[in-house]
Amino acid sequence: MKRIGLLHIIVAMFSGVALFGLAAPAAPNIVIILVDDMGYGDPGCFNPASKIPTPHIDRLATAGMRFTDAHAPGPLCHMSRYGLLTGRYPFRTDVKPWRERPLIDADQMTIASLLKDQGYQTAMVGKWHVGFKEDGYDKPLPGGPVDRGFDRYFGIRASTDIPPYFYIRGDRVVQPPSNFIAANNSEGWSPVQGAFWREGGIAPDLVLKDVLPKFTDEAITVIEEADPDKPLLLYLAYPAPHTPWLPSPEYVGKSGAGMYGDFLMMVDAQIGRVLQALDTHGLSDDTLLIFSSDNGPVWYAEDVARFDHDSSGGLRGMKGDAWENGHRMPFIVRWPGNVAPGSTSHQMISFVDFLATFAELTGASLPAGAGPDSVSFLSVLRGTQPDGEPVRKHLALESATGARMLRDGPWKFINALGSGGFSKPRTIKPTPGGPTGQLYNLDEDPGELNNRYLELPEKVAEMKAQLAAIEAATQTRP
Repeated sequence: MKRIGLLHIIVAMFSGVALFGLAAPAAPNIVIILVDDMGYGDPGCFNPASKIPTPHIDRLATAGMRFTDAHAPGPLCHMSRYGLLTGRYPFRTDVKPWRERPLIDADQMTIASLLKDQGYQTAMVGKWHVGFKEDGYDKPLPGGPVDRGFDRYFGIRASTDIPPYFYIRGDRVVQPPSNFIAANNSEGWSPVQGAFWREGGIAPDLVLKDVLPKFTDEAITVIEEADPDKPLLLYLAYPAPHTPWLPSPEYVGKSGAGMYGDFLMMVDAQIGRVLQALDTHGLSDDTLLIFSSDNGPVWYAEDVARFDHDSSGGLRGMKGDAWENGHRMPFIVRWPGNVAPGSTSHQMISFVDFLATFAELTGASLPAGAGPDSVSFLSVLRGTQPDGEPVRKHLALESATGARMLRDGPWKFINALGSGGFSKPRTIKPTPGGPTGQLYNLDEDPGELNNRYLELPEKVAEMKAQLAAIEAATQTRP
């Protein structure tokens, strides 16, 4: 992790390596902090009217670049994580059987395997949710992080409301889920909000309210134990503020958005602990840090009315949807000396773009088939790509019900009616002579209220053809 001291300078001088301006700079550390089910309108730096204090996330925005048009690869947890790790659109594989098998193939390049090949030490902490081959709790769990490029892993298989609940270190179960926990929910919220979890097996050493701080502790340990002579990739995947919402007592009642807001305040504080650890160990200035959320929130119109807090930030929909709030994410990159502090980019990017970006950053060449839908946005981070010149012309994804979405500049096409996800109506049966899909111009209509499908049949036909070509292709990466 490149703490340059006198010894390093002397060694560099005698080995003929220029440290100051003559040679390409060493690769930075990379820290990805991915939270879970947080809305575009939750952090104050994306929504000044937010009722949830997020000082540490806001501090990242002050020191880095906000992206206003950044997208998860899909509006659900497993879709999003698959695309982030592989640079491949999730609809190109069957992501549904994540409970039964690894979604990432053994020979598939990931951001971790790419960076490991480039000399990085690689660590993951938190929620995996892209499958293991599970065959008993006394045996290894193949197909997880340590088999897909990470040197070390500590985390959980999925969300903290999906049993069985147990910790995994490396590829082994720490303690099997030999105990039982009854289902729970919270009065005054929908059945899938609040302190909601499903019944099932739980390990004796796992307490749901302690999972979030435990992952922070582990991430800090990774930072403390990292080899100072090698760059670090740390992928910290928090399972929060996804349900169950379990804020510690010091946060209860402190936000203006009920249990959800209180829990998100706790998430922000945990992020602050990680940022402090980077500062303490002198690593912040040499770290490319990415912050985002895996998909949109579970926050209904009645929640907005009750708390006067719009988790969507003015976007339409929620988690699972083809509408924007299902997948447009708050996204921040801090990289001192490279990313301009307090800057904003309106470039359309996706998590699938991490692989190509990290490849360009480290000078690696992506082999054929790797990151098939990944496009580098390194030029955007370095301020050399004007907003008017898109790094990515098209973006495609699939909703929770299988509706497909395509972006082409400001234009957005959805090949079905309804949200395609959790918002009602999820699906709408077309009427005779009515539209069979949706077309929006997001520059003019960011709330997706004016469906222009019937008004612009030529644009609809063009985007249908573009989507069909993307679906048929093996890759879209140039």
